[in-house]
Amino acid sequence: MTSNVLVQNQGRRLLQIGILLLLYSSLDGFVIPCLRSQRIGLSVHTLSALQSVLLLALGLVWPKLALGNPASRAAFWCLAYSTFSILAAYTVAAIWGVGIETIRLMGELPHGLAHGTTFQETVVKVLAYSSAPTGLAAFVIILWGLRGP
Repeated sequence: MTSNVLVQNQGRRLLQIGILLLLYSSLDGFVIPCLRSQRIGLSVHTLSALQSVLLLALGLVWPKLALGNPASRAAFWCLAYSTFSILAAYTVAAIWGVGIETIRLMGELPHGLAHGTTFQETVVKVLAYSSAPTGLAAFVIILWGLRGP
């Protein structure tokens, strides 16, 4: 696949994921009262809306990136993983009502988090912490791709 076609397809895919996250954010708003941590449920709602806007913007910018196939693939998959990983961490924390070891501030708020089992805390921690290096890698590659001609 040529670089131009690959980048066009990735940009379109980012737009589709952005709309999917907007839908997820909308539906999450309805289930907030049913979650064990309603405060984290609200955070999931706003986080998915923010990620939606970010991916929609990056989907529009993506075809303008000056990247080869390997760099474009790396940036795309790192961005996708980072997006879904942190959203999954917050969603799991909201459903279980646990994750205070990782999402400390939210535990202090009303309807915040409690301390879960070792397994639950580890799941939230692994999902949340694994999103940072992949997200940073994606942003560095995207910044590199925005360099001048």
